[in-house]
Amino acid sequence: MDKVKIGFNIKGGENMPIFMMFGKYSKEAMKGISSERTDKALKLIEKNGGKVASMYAVMGEHDLVLTLDFPDQDSALATSVALNRLTGISFSTSPVVEVEKFDKLISKARDI
Repeated sequence: MDKVKIGFNIKGGENMPIFMMFGKYSKEAMKGISSERTDKALKLIEKNGGKVASMYAVMGEHDLVLTLDFPDQDSALATSVALNRLTGISFSTSPVVEVEKFDKLISKARDI
């Protein structure tokens, strides 16, 4: 993997839904860490219509954090399961909302 390309433009452009994936390695998944497996994972994401905005290894509760752009929730969920099957890494996947949009939604909720 040479470089992860940013796959969406938050202020316009393709503007597909954004999802965060949080990954946790199992002992078995740790044994398979390689750039080849990462490349396979990136291809799987693209095959399911996704684009990677960022991908980080982190310390703490999670081992990996990915910001992904998918056409819909079904594609994100299918990819999360497929990545687990491919890598043995457990993923939790969450849709995200831009703070500006979140503020508007909360304002509407107050009016209800």
